[in-house]
Amino acid sequence: MKEMNTVKTILVSGASGIVGYGALRSLRQHSQKLRLLGSSIYDDSIAPAFCDEFIQAPLTSDAVYLPWLVKIIQQYQIDLIIPGIEIDLYTWIKHVPAIQAAGATPLLNNPALIDLCQDKWAFYESLNAAALNCTITSSLSSEFDDLVAQFGLPFLLKPRRGFASKGIVRVTNLETFKKHLGDMGGSLMAQPIVGQDDEEYTTSAFCDGQGGFYAHMTLKRKLSKDGFTEKAQVVPNDEFVATLTELCQHLRPIGPTNFQFRKCDTGIKLLEINPRVSSSTAIRTAFGYNECAMAVDYFLENKIPVQPPIRRGKAIRYTDEHIFYETGFYL
Repeated sequence: MKEMNTVKTILVSGASGIVGYGALRSLRQHSQKLRLLGSSIYDDSIAPAFCDEFIQAPLTSDAVYLPWLVKIIQQYQIDLIIPGIEIDLYTWIKHVPAIQAAGATPLLNNPALIDLCQDKWAFYESLNAAALNCTITSSLSSEFDDLVAQFGLPFLLKPRRGFASKGIVRVTNLETFKKHLGDMGGSLMAQPIVGQDDEEYTTSAFCDGQGGFYAHMTLKRKLSKDGFTEKAQVVPNDEFVATLTELCQHLRPIGPTNFQFRKCDTGIKLLEINPRVSSSTAIRTAFGYNECAMAVDYFLENKIPVQPPIRRGKAIRYTDEHIFYETGFYL
């Protein structure tokens, strides 16, 4: 049983990555003092710079992982665990009773949405069946001529499972398509190129699980070669509200949910949904939208989020270094 303690203890996994340490940086700005723990499989990462205590974790796919997680939750009396990497999201959702029995609340979205987001084709079929206007037409066809007739050239091949724009192939001719023909339908799907690279947007909404949302914020963004937001500019939410409402009513997400859009001649189209805190979370916090703090208040204190005032401006990510001295002091 937990000791009575007014200071909440939060564990963020994948703390060596941009999502994980971004969440920790945001949590540090919570209005109440929090005890922040970060975990990573790496013992030489940046993670210790952003948390009160660092814990090295086994691989999530390892058989010892769940017993380790349960032990850590009990040992540190953790109140909330936040996934900083996708594999943790998909692992935790399978073990919610064990995590809760250990004493922690996992920050997880609607289980049906999490399951749907694991396969982009299944996700497309769900949107298409609901006739949502934001749906991008997709295909599993292995016939090059049919795909050209439907999508034109160039078109895209996208992994059915994956994230951060990894593994996407731009098909400009038959030769390129033939290289991936064996993967069509099984691991790859085809889509048209929608809109332009300079019309991509990321919207974060704190959703209520009933088909609505409490708060939201939109950034116009430019992606890095790794698929994460490299540059971002705050834009008004107004033109995205109808699409966001449509998606929430259909999918019923709960908590922090990331929607990635492109604008084109036929309107706003959905690229994908990340049913979790995303890589832009620290950027949003800097402009007034702290979804990690909202999650602590909502899932631990039952406090309903309200739409915060959003500052206007832009963000640019760059490479920096953090110094750890042997004395334990760091800048």
